[in-house]
Amino acid sequence: MTTRGRGLHGHVLESLGPAITAGEYPPGSVLRTDELAERFEVSRSVMREAVRVLESMYLVESRRRVGVTVRPKAEWNVFDPQVIRWRLAGADRPHQLRSLTVLRSAVEPIAAGLSARHATAAQCAELTECALGMVANSRGHKLDEYLVHDMAFHRVILNASGNEMFARLGDVVAEVLAGRTHHEVMFEDPDPAAVTLHVQVAEAVRAGDASRAEELTRQITVGALQELDILAP
Repeated sequence: MTTRGRGLHGHVLESLGPAITAGEYPPGSVLRTDELAERFEVSRSVMREAVRVLESMYLVESRRRVGVTVRPKAEWNVFDPQVIRWRLAGADRPHQLRSLTVLRSAVEPIAAGLSARHATAAQCAELTECALGMVANSRGHKLDEYLVHDMAFHRVILNASGNEMFARLGDVVAEVLAGRTHHEVMFEDPDPAAVTLHVQVAEAVRAGDASRAEELTRQITVGALQELDILAP
């Protein structure tokens, strides 16, 4: 659980955040902190702390003598992992999954090509270890175990690219991978072809073959979009 998810204000966030992202409070809705504090049975200071977190995500803004106003979706920090998690838990899931998977398809192939040029020996070894972990957990309905290695694999790719912007997308990619698993937008076992592709990407990065690493990763992201067509149309 993240720091945001701890304590009394975390309890408030886990109710109020998903309600806002699900549209239960449309843009322009005014939330009264004293009423919310009473509803959630917390102090006003706890409520203010929760509101500060929501403000940091650009979900709401506080206006003096007006209250806490829900902001338009276009202003939300859609890259915030918690916002992604809330949206994936609601009715917006199909759109959110597709949007994030398209983002992956635009970024990860380029990141893989850069990784083949810049990855350190340690990063190459870690990538291989992650790929082998995926293979070891790709059968027997062990999706949670598989997910751990899958998320780690894609973090290494983004970090090893040497591009700090790509590296900062590690949490975003991790959330979409976790969302596919936790919301059952996955087959009971991962696609064997996709697992093999991850192993081949690790090999291409280790060999310094940028064009092959990029093309193989593109195949992974295309496959992920095709899975959505079947499982979350």
